[in-house]
Amino acid sequence: MNFTNLFKIALRALGNNKFRGFLTMLGIIIGVASVITMLAIGQGSKQSIQSEISEMGSNMIMIHPGNMERGGVRQEASSMQTLKLADYQSIVDKSSYISACSPSVNSSGQFIYGANNYPSTMYGMSEEYMEIRKIAVKEGDMFTEQDILSSAKVCLVGKTVTDNLFADGENPIGKVIRFNKIPFKIIGTLVPKGYNSMGQDQDNLVLAPYTTVQKRVLAIAYIQSIYASAITEGMTEKATEEITEILRSNHKLKETDEDDFSIRSQEELSSMLTSTTDMMTILLACIAGISLLVGGIGIMNIMYVSVTERTREIGLRMSVGARGIDILAQFLIEAILISITGGLIGVVIGISSSFFVNAVLSWPVYIQPYSVILSFAVCTITGIFFGWYPAKKASELDPIDAIRYE
Repeated sequence: MNFTNLFKIALRALGNNKFRGFLTMLGIIIGVASVITMLAIGQGSKQSIQSEISEMGSNMIMIHPGNMERGGVRQEASSMQTLKLADYQSIVDKSSYISACSPSVNSSGQFIYGANNYPSTMYGMSEEYMEIRKIAVKEGDMFTEQDILSSAKVCLVGKTVTDNLFADGENPIGKVIRFNKIPFKIIGTLVPKGYNSMGQDQDNLVLAPYTTVQKRVLAIAYIQSIYASAITEGMTEKATEEITEILRSNHKLKETDEDDFSIRSQEELSSMLTSTTDMMTILLACIAGISLLVGGIGIMNIMYVSVTERTREIGLRMSVGARGIDILAQFLIEAILISITGGLIGVVIGISSSFFVNAVLSWPVYIQPYSVILSFAVCTITGIFFGWYPAKKASELDPIDAIRYE
């Protein structure tokens, strides 16, 4: 019996039990759709994180005061004062892998303009901070080196602060706002960046010269952190090692002493977040893949029922010349048709669900071709695997016993 006839017989058998066939497909449909949707959400989150890190500066290096023991008691980083302006200057002068560097200090509080006030954070930095953090001026001007030297009370404001202090749409440039009773003249506004993947508002900030925040707002002699940018992303590791040597030399640390500072890079953060996202994606896909297993068991169950119901039919076919291999192929084709049809429907539903999640919930999704091909291939293999044993059992029936079966 040729393949075409076997295919027609399998289609006819499935057509005689449409509803039962659909219920059998349901496990495969749900499994394939779930796998595609979960992988799309996972890959979308991964790409969103990588994109945001790239926007923040993929070669950015962050230097903070580190923990160290004093009198046998380990101090917290927030209480440390180990970073000085001399450290920043040493990095600028001695490092050969750094393209930009800026000290950083910050203070949170209420910004006031007229009858309006809004809580935000003022960040003090140099001009190069804008390049490192990929921040741009929308209107107005950036403060100058002279403003830094003179600790000028000037600032640039983010969109969130602007919208809350100047709710009537008034142009903020040239206006004076107050922070901790200190007046600051707004000389520019920043290009909006929106929320990041962790839900933080990137426009809720005010930028000012670091000397102004350091001396006039915080009244401190140290700096809270240093931001730097490696020449290229590939040089980040070498730049980190070089900065470590410079700071250890500056702080006169012995070889046995622990660092009294900590260095983190965006590359390190990206790697950590990517590995976490990949692990979550695999976990979600495995959970969704259980539906494929359940669907496969459903195929095996229904094929067993089909073999039992059609025992006499099998006996008649074998008595008129059908070989065991023909019976095996017939039932195997039925199982494969169920899984492939369910797989195709599952692919359509999975892709549609991914777009639905993106449109309604605004979650980032990215459908990779391999996820569609992989899930479809798995459902086909599932059909063959779980359909083989019932088909094999049917092909081994004795024709005489099969015809006599009631």
